[in-house]
Formats: sequence, structure tokens, C-alpha cells
Amino acid sequence: MNPEGARTHPPRPPRGAGREPTLLYARPGIIVTVDRFTVGRTSWRVAELTHLQSTRGPHDRVATRAVLVTVTVIGGVGLLLGFTGGLQRLTAGAYLILGAVFLVPVLLAVAGDRWRPPAYELWGRVAGSDELLFSSDDERQFGQVSRALRRAREMNSYGAWEDPLTVARPWRPRR
Repeated sequence: MNPEGARTHPPRPPRGAGREPTLLYARPGIIVTVDRFTVGRTSWRVAELTHLQSTRGPHDRVATRAVLVTVTVIGGVGLLLGFTGGLQRLTAGAYLILGAVFLVPVLLAVAGDRWRPPAYELWGRVAGSDELLFSSDDERQFGQVSRALRRAREMNSYGAWEDPLTVARPWRPRR
């Protein structure tokens, strides 16, 4: 005991001395530490990852094919009516119906992107080649993983830099 009546504890060992690496993000199948980035069974050293960039993946194949087929059919019908002279004999109501039918591909594209949006993808360069590191449909999860990975890269680039919020001890008044 010291003169103020408080018990003293031995100093804590410095971070990284015989302890586990700092865990920045952990969910089933995804682990980000200061040293490693693991997705499923694939693991990379954070120090080897460069040129990180996030993109959106391709659109849903079913929606893309539906739009392509619809545009082809509508274009074929339009060409057929144009070559047979059927466009001159159509009434104003028929033109309105044709205009509404031409909106079908646009509506299909919007519905396809709404129901099945493109995935968020995190790409990086590993050993000189670009690789897809992580992909997710969930924007929140993707943001958390990419922020944790960028933070891990910052910690690696600064050497033994520690996050001040994790090593700071709360202030306590003397009694």
C-alpha cells in the first residue's frame, strides 16, 4: 500500500509482448487483426496488401437477361411494324400502349437492382496481382470490414503504434 491508501499493481507488460495480436473485427468467417486479414479459409498478411479499393460487383444476371430479352422482343416488334407499314395505321391509344411497353425494360432494370443490388467488393493487390479480398451484400458489414482493414494497414505502417483508446487508462481521483 502506498501513503494514500491505494493498492498498487505491478505494471502491465507492453502490448505485443507475449499477447495475442490486436483484434479489430471478428465475425463468423471474417477476422481482421493488426497482422492478418482472414476471410473463410483464405488469409493474407496485412503488410502485403496494397492498393485497396472498393467497388460494386456486377448486376444480377437474371435481371440483366430479362432486360436484354425484353429489349430484343420490343425492338423486333417495332421493326416488324415499321417494315409492314403497321405504324401508320395505329391509333393514338395504340401508340400510348407501345410507349408503356417500352418502359418494361427500364422497370425490370430498376426492380432487379432494388431486389438484388450489386455486391460491395474490396479489391487489393497481393504479390503483384489484383485479388478480390472480400465481397458482401450488406453495406454495413462491408464498411466495418474495410475500415478495420484500413486501420490495420495504418497500424502496420506506423510500426508498433497502438490505438490510444485501447491503451489509455481512465482517470481516477486520488483519495
